[in-house]
Amino acid sequence: MKTLKYMTVVSLVLLGVFALSPSGQAIFAQGSDFYDKWRDFQDMVKIINTNYVEDVDWDKTMIGAQNGLMDALDPHSTYIGADRMDQINESFRGNFEGIGIEFDIIDDYITVITPIVGSPSDGLLHPGDQIVKIDNESAYKITRDGVFDKLRGPKGSRVDLEIARLGENELIPVTIFRDKIPIYSVLAKFVMEDGTGYILLNRFSSTTSKEVITAISELQAQGMERLIIDLRNNSGGYMDEVIKMVDYILPGGEKILSTKGRLKNANEEMYSKHKATFFKLPIIALINRGSASASEIFAGALQDLDRGIVAGETSFGKGLVQRQYPLRDGSAVRVTVARYYTPSGRLIQREYENGESQDYYSELYDKDYGKDTTSLEDRPTFKTKMGRMVYGGGGITPDVTLADPATISKDLAKVRRHDIRFFFKIASDYAAEHPELAEDWSGFFKGFVVEDALMDEVYEKIFAIEDLELDEENIREDEATIRYYIKSELAAKLWGRNEQYQVRTEMDNQIQEARQHFKKAREIAEAADYL
Repeated sequence: MKTLKYMTVVSLVLLGVFALSPSGQAIFAQGSDFYDKWRDFQDMVKIINTNYVEDVDWDKTMIGAQNGLMDALDPHSTYIGADRMDQINESFRGNFEGIGIEFDIIDDYITVITPIVGSPSDGLLHPGDQIVKIDNESAYKITRDGVFDKLRGPKGSRVDLEIARLGENELIPVTIFRDKIPIYSVLAKFVMEDGTGYILLNRFSSTTSKEVITAISELQAQGMERLIIDLRNNSGGYMDEVIKMVDYILPGGEKILSTKGRLKNANEEMYSKHKATFFKLPIIALINRGSASASEIFAGALQDLDRGIVAGETSFGKGLVQRQYPLRDGSAVRVTVARYYTPSGRLIQREYENGESQDYYSELYDKDYGKDTTSLEDRPTFKTKMGRMVYGGGGITPDVTLADPATISKDLAKVRRHDIRFFFKIASDYAAEHPELAEDWSGFFKGFVVEDALMDEVYEKIFAIEDLELDEENIREDEATIRYYIKSELAAKLWGRNEQYQVRTEMDNQIQEARQHFKKAREIAEAADYL
């Protein structure tokens, strides 16, 4: 009962403090029944503590109450437990400390998918390497959490590995000193043969604007004449980073975004800065229903200001701004403090029911995924800078709706999802047998085709996977896709992740279709006097 008495006393003290605070006075002044609800909550705690069949784990129970409180507000306000804070902060901070590999657990060993460029592992570890020992201890059947515990650590600290590498008969000792490891937002950047630059952006972290601006400068030096920025399935991140990114492609004085909320400091209007030069080539942004938040800010500004065109399918529809507030136990709450509006005044937030976040998210992915079935009826209309009609109230509607993304059979999807990383292993073995492929990237990209003998081997191994029930006819119908999977994994093994994505764009029908719409992107930007 001591726990209950303590909680009751603390609750009463907190209620008294709250009642004397400006926020508390405002609630009571509005005739709120907050006090009655608070008393009911205390009664619930007392009843549960006295009558529940087992001893109550109050830490777990109160976390459930905190989650429920945030869920009742809107789908984007959330409680973040202390145990998740480091992971969440790391994903947006832009770096962590460790050895720097992307990995998977294959055949019960840590398998290097790729060393992170510029990390301590770059040049020491190779794709396909298996880490057999860590500091003289076996790494066999290690868990993912165990990998993080063993390989991450403070900058400058040492870790001794023993590596099994294809083509080598003995384990290779490798000593690595940990360092800061960058987490990149730009996953790929290259120029296609027709002068189209391509940037794949997977998040908006603390380093995103710098990464994008650097990538654009590098692509211009390689002869880029137009640019695709791929924001498909980019769920967003830091607002100030997307503002910097939009600012880079605009002259001064253009409104990029406005926010409106109850707090004075939540009401802002953000404009591009006055500068002598800005990026002037035609731009197409690719979006889909997985593009949200900061991705929609970018796409909305590009569209409203007639700076370029947006292609794909209607985006997610998140027009709410959150701020994160720390709590005393190391946890935090992320609270919606404002709504944001695109330059034309659009609120693109999709409708939602308070407390129904599961339906809010699932409705986008359970129905006709990949098909833009968005209805424009009854949605508010707005005008772009040059008078084009755009829509609010439910995501960014693209200027050009692209064909549905290419799909694969359920059987091939089973193979791709399998934890043996089938195509990665096939490519690793083949690259070890044919090191001469690494001598000529251009020749490989333009001319390499997976030979029939390798395909026969691939089919034999696919159908030998014991725990998958596969339809052979369905698998064989996906042969062209399988050949591209193997080629892209080979590119990653021989050169790196950037080359891997360059091969993948060849089989991405939406990217190929988007490239046909740069005439429209140029005409719109020229009419608005950007080019």
